[in-house]
Amino acid sequence: MPAADALARVTIPADLLPRDGRFGSGPSLVRPEQVEALAAVGRTVLGTSHRQAAVRDVVARVRSGLATLFDLPDGYEVVLGNGGSTAFWDVATLCLVERRAAHAQFGEFGAKFAAATTRAPFLEPSHVVSAPAGEVAVPAFVDGADTYAWPHNETSTGVIAPVRRVPGSRESGALVVVDGTSSAGGTTLDVAQTDVYYFAPQKSFASDGGLWLALASPAAVERAARVEASGRWVPEFLSFTTAVTNSRAEQTLNTPAVATLVLLAEQVEWMLAHGGLAWAAARTAESSGHLYAWAESRDWATPFVADPALRSPVVGTVDLAPEIDAPTVTAVLRRHGVVDIEPYRKLGRNQLRVGMYPAVDPQDVRALTACVDHVVAQLV
Repeated sequence: MPAADALARVTIPADLLPRDGRFGSGPSLVRPEQVEALAAVGRTVLGTSHRQAAVRDVVARVRSGLATLFDLPDGYEVVLGNGGSTAFWDVATLCLVERRAAHAQFGEFGAKFAAATTRAPFLEPSHVVSAPAGEVAVPAFVDGADTYAWPHNETSTGVIAPVRRVPGSRESGALVVVDGTSSAGGTTLDVAQTDVYYFAPQKSFASDGGLWLALASPAAVERAARVEASGRWVPEFLSFTTAVTNSRAEQTLNTPAVATLVLLAEQVEWMLAHGGLAWAAARTAESSGHLYAWAESRDWATPFVADPALRSPVVGTVDLAPEIDAPTVTAVLRRHGVVDIEPYRKLGRNQLRVGMYPAVDPQDVRALTACVDHVVAQLV
């Protein structure tokens, strides 16, 4: 790594910089228009009761908007609750898995859900299939499994997996539960291939954390009601059935972060106004297509995910050659206001990780790669 004084002399011309330098994989870029909308409605909803019409109307905007955005099948509903996806892993463990879960893990977040069901003393040992970081695994049929679970997109590594029912799962009455936290809103899918597609709002939906949302089938709602009535101890805060009841009343069990709801509602409506999920997916595909093509055209950069079909359109990971120190590159960029492209901390690679959610302008991704080129040229 260059000496500190030499590093300080590495500069990026202003005309190369992106208009917005936020490329975080979550929390992600929040559009200025969302913040302006929050300020505009602040006097009527911030600091007011979440049981009253003003806040419940915001929840209704979120639920209606998401139902339209994802073209929900008949009978599916939008359920939301306090806490993020981490809380939902406990909700699902307690309320959706009846006896045994089958998981696929190929990164940090799929592994965490698998660990939750594996540790649960009231469940049979989970069946877990794994793939190395940068590759993908999907569960196959497992006799006795009543719930199949995997991430749609692995935020830690930048791979995307298929969303489809496990062959034989419908006939056996099993649920398919897919973590869409970093993919929801930035990729297309057929929600009917799942029973629960769940996510948090701090990625494609450009909001803050502290909330989980789930697109739930009638079978999932019925499963939770049956499991929770079976005598299994379920804390009210982690009850899926309680969340369903409150969601139908356009509220959450406990006081939600109202600012999060407003930012989320604004982002969903922005997506719908521009053409919905197909438009958002095309936008992320444009950004990611440029990033991967750029990496492949440099002799010192390589897409971390080898198979192009598995490369995420919303979170791109690019390995740098050993002689190009990624922490130095990201430090120079951060000094110029281009932030949060460091790799996932536990992956431990000499790597850049770029969030390319719908709020990120594809032209800014092009500017980012031009900045990286400029910095590398000064460092080598």
